Amino acid sequence: MKQSSSTETFGKHLTIDAYGCDAEALDDFEVVFRVLDELPGKVQMHKITTPYVIRAGANDLKDCGGLSGFVMIAESHISLHTFPQKRYVTFDLYSCSMFEEAPVLAFLREEFQWEQVEKHVIKRGLKFPKENLA
Repeated sequence: MKQSSSTETFGKHLTIDAYGCDAEALDDFEVVFRVLDELPGKVQMHKITTPYVIRAGANDLKDCGGLSGFVMIAESHISLHTFPQKRYVTFDLYSCSMFEEAPVLAFLREEFQWEQVEKHVIKRGLKFPKENLA
C-alpha cells in the first residue's frame, strides 16, 4: 500500500455507471467473474481473495435483479452490480494506491459494450495524517 510522496490523499475511488450495456454479458456469471479476476492485474493491484459473484433477485421496481460481484485486493476492493433488464452496470474500484483510469474504462467497455458512461473519481482521506503515509 505504498504511495508516492506527491500523493495528497490516502486513496482513490473510481465509480462507473454504464448504460446501454450488452444484457447477455451483464447476466453471465463467467463474464462478471472474469472482469473481477483479471482487472486487478491490469492496474497493478493484487487479489487477496477469489472473486465472489452471486445472483441477486429483484427487490423493487428500481432493482430488477442481476449479478453482484466483489473481490478484495491488497489495496482495498473492487465491486460491481449488474441489472441486465435495464442494461445497466454500476462499478467501484477503491484503492489506497493511485492507478490509471484508462485501462479500467477500456476493459469494462470491452466486456460490457456500453453506449453511455458516467465516471466519477473521489479523493479519499484528504485529512489522513500525512506522517503515517509510507
